[in-house]
Amino acid sequence: MRLKFELEIWYNILKQSSNMGEYRLIKAFLWLLLVTVIWGSTFPIHKVVLTDLQTLPYLFIRFGIAAVLSFVIWKKHSFKYGATLGVILGLAHALQTYGINFTDASKSGFITSLYIPFTPIISYLIEKEKPNFIQWLCFPLSLLGSYLLFGGISGFNFGDFLTFLGAVLFAVHIVLITKFSKVVEESSLLAYQFLFAAIINVSISFNSSWKLGAPIWLTAIYTAIAATIVVNFLQARYQKVIGSNSTVLIFIGEPIFASLFSFIFLGERFSALQMIGASIMIGVIILTTFSYRVNKYLKKKINLNEL
Repeated sequence: MRLKFELEIWYNILKQSSNMGEYRLIKAFLWLLLVTVIWGSTFPIHKVVLTDLQTLPYLFIRFGIAAVLSFVIWKKHSFKYGATLGVILGLAHALQTYGINFTDASKSGFITSLYIPFTPIISYLIEKEKPNFIQWLCFPLSLLGSYLLFGGISGFNFGDFLTFLGAVLFAVHIVLITKFSKVVEESSLLAYQFLFAAIINVSISFNSSWKLGAPIWLTAIYTAIAATIVVNFLQARYQKVIGSNSTVLIFIGEPIFASLFSFIFLGERFSALQMIGASIMIGVIILTTFSYRVNKYLKKKINLNEL
């Protein structure tokens, strides 16, 4: 009891301190980092239980379950903003899923990661959010890390083009979540978003296999709750705290955690170049987490030099 009492005292002191702004930023960074952990956990599961022909029916079930649960859990729903996000999310997944049939997984992974440099461009066009010095440094570093992690890219085909369009839409989705969550309640963005994503995926699943066993249904339930509802709620709540540019740099943790979980559960191994790439991306995440302090220090340094 005494320990609990002392922890509560320190927690209250922290909340009431002059560093409350920094506390909110770090809290947002950590929650969004959890998003990448959850996303990463789905990769080895998908690899084990899914085939190409089952992907679209699986996505329909996943988003369908998420939509039903969201309508049940929350009472307020924004049709306009939710539907907009759902159409973009559904098309992004569909393009990525269809595109991978014409290219290989490593190329698809790298091209999808191009949403990282697209995000600051789209964020500036939509929200006039300008990257700071550290973010400008981190964007090319993250691409280099992603290039090494996914094994590079050679040639460019129709599947790569579809995946490229999907990457652009993923970037638009990130920026619009930040924008819309400032206008309406975070939870009101979920239900219609998932409903429209489900509709889009089922509408293009005519050549798919609907023979789905228990493992796929269990995976759909897990991803609907953890990787869809929880993740999108955390995005809507905390992206607006740190902005789209910092968010997308944290999200490069997704392939790192995906590789880590694949190493633990599937026995997959890193090559030397992949280790270097992952290390660069981890460095980018750490640098992004403390970018506000570094920028504050640099501005102070520059101002002192000008005196």
